[in-house]
Amino acid sequence: MKTGRDVRSAARSGALNGPTAGLAPGYVQGNLVIVPADVAGAFALFAERNPKPCPVIGATKTGVPQVPELGADIDLRTDLPRYRVWRDGELAGEVNDITTLWRDDLVGFVLGCSFTFEDALVAAGIPLRHLDQGKNVAMYRTSIACAPAPPFHGPLVVSMRPVAARDVARAIAITERFPASHGAPVHCGEPTAIGIRELSSPHYGDAVGVAPGEVPVFWACGVTPQAAIAAAKIPFAITHAPGCMLVTDQV
Repeated sequence: MKTGRDVRSAARSGALNGPTAGLAPGYVQGNLVIVPADVAGAFALFAERNPKPCPVIGATKTGVPQVPELGADIDLRTDLPRYRVWRDGELAGEVNDITTLWRDDLVGFVLGCSFTFEDALVAAGIPLRHLDQGKNVAMYRTSIACAPAPPFHGPLVVSMRPVAARDVARAIAITERFPASHGAPVHCGEPTAIGIRELSSPHYGDAVGVAPGEVPVFWACGVTPQAAIAAAKIPFAITHAPGCMLVTDQV
């Protein structure tokens, strides 16, 4: 799958139902948040107040599942490998298609994703263990509170990639060139400094080891809104399943 359209077609057909890391290198990937119109303004404000984890790169009109600025044929109901359905702040399940769940009052937001900059890191000779091992990236809830926009509030979620100590400065310099995809890391080094007790037990995704001579590097993550949806306990919402992104036509 070399292009965003290739990935979307595979998701739409059901051939792809897992993480999109490493797929369609060079194409912008996005997290997804879908909420009812009566709280869409509040979520937009939450994103504005928390631009590191929630960089909005596209949004739909109410009741319209398309985001033509990201791809002419994109349909948010079918084009992600897997979705999460939320009811009253609780995870109600995961599905591969939300066509039957779509409503005329829903608004979709697409947020930049750190998978977008992974190709640049690899091209610079900075290996990424989750890609090498065929795993989802490890993600953690932190002790860092997001700026609230009632009813939305909650902790910052981060993704972690082990980076050789000699490469950390280069990784920072490379990723800060991608502000719409979370940009530079929010923390490097000791996990407990941001409230993460066990790297071996991520809240989302798969654990990857940190080898001697490596530093755990943490980037803001677009799963942050899922923690905010859980805290807000809104009656209904849909998100991407962690790691299962919308791959756009943007490069």
